[in-house]
Amino acid sequence: MFKQLAASLVLLATLPLAWAQTAAPANPTVRLRATIEKVDATSLTVRERSGEVITLVRPAEMDVSEVYPLALADIKPGSYIGTAGMPQADGTQLALEVLVFPEAARGAGEGHRPWDLRPDSTMTNATVADLAAAPSSVPGGQKLTLRYKDGEKTVIVPHDVPVVSFKPGKADENVLLVPGAKVMITAQEKAGKPTALRVIVGRNGFAPPM
Repeated sequence: MFKQLAASLVLLATLPLAWAQTAAPANPTVRLRATIEKVDATSLTVRERSGEVITLVRPAEMDVSEVYPLALADIKPGSYIGTAGMPQADGTQLALEVLVFPEAARGAGEGHRPWDLRPDSTMTNATVADLAAAPSSVPGGQKLTLRYKDGEKTVIVPHDVPVVSFKPGKADENVLLVPGAKVMITAQEKAGKPTALRVIVGRNGFAPPM
């Protein structure tokens, strides 16, 4: 399972959700969206969204970030965000989720690219240049004009779409990384074993929506 994922998701991770598309490294990184089944000091066993169970090495240097919910109103003009979306016939993107980056991560992964949350989904990391009410067909939502170094996208955010941010979670990893926790893991094969490089995790069952 892990090698199949590695073959299909050749991506290089830099920051949480800042994924650069470059030439494939010798051992590509992959994203796993999963639920923790078992955890100990040196390993994580997770059930991936496909249903496959994978055990990963848990190195001491593994990065942990806690994802937490925000309100739609927390998206402001000038916010630097990442949003997974579905392309629409009119050229807009319909948001599936929105991540409001901490200021320290401004500029991470800037641009527009394919994403793997759903088939044909995209990811846009950009600055909110303008914000207005969504069209009447999306009551209570927002219309975002996103600008990045190579272009611009219009994103429609329904009122019920998850809006989140993240913060360092390393100090709380033994509280966050528990059976039942929902995680998004950046993993890589090292010394022949699947190894967790970075974990984005929600507290008390909150699922990273990315």
